[in-house]
Amino acid sequence: MLWALLDSPIGELSVALDDLGVCGVRFGRAEPVPEPAAGERLSSVAEELRRYFAGELTRFTVPLSVHRGSAFERAVWTELSRIPYGEMRTYGEIAAALGDAGAARAVGTACNRNPIPVIVPCHRVVGAGGKLVGFGGGLSRKRYLLELEARVDFARAWS
Repeated sequence: MLWALLDSPIGELSVALDDLGVCGVRFGRAEPVPEPAAGERLSSVAEELRRYFAGELTRFTVPLSVHRGSAFERAVWTELSRIPYGEMRTYGEIAAALGDAGAARAVGTACNRNPIPVIVPCHRVVGAGGKLVGFGGGLSRKRYLLELEARVDFARAWS
């Protein structure tokens, strides 16, 4: 596994790559300590994240490599990837989309265990009534990401 530390508007992001693609994103420095320059393989991930934070990219295309998680968690992460840029879903809506409307808490747990936040957009999931709750990176980061996407989405719609 290859680690790199990237700067972003929401603080340092540690990004992990394996032979298949991005396998982890962590807020701050991850253990083991990321390498300062992880090599050319990381350049496409770094560029996509840079473009995302600049408001130029609305859909990540870098290959992902997820080796963990239960079948339910993987289904949640797949459903998260289907939430359009600039939109939000509630935990209950995700649970209903997966066929179990009563599994909102389990969806929240799966979101918390998302190994690739930002790229797999768990920040787009909110509580009932649009309440800003739960995010492994903290609510200030979640708010920043949602506001970024709302601004970009609004600008694109009205330009």
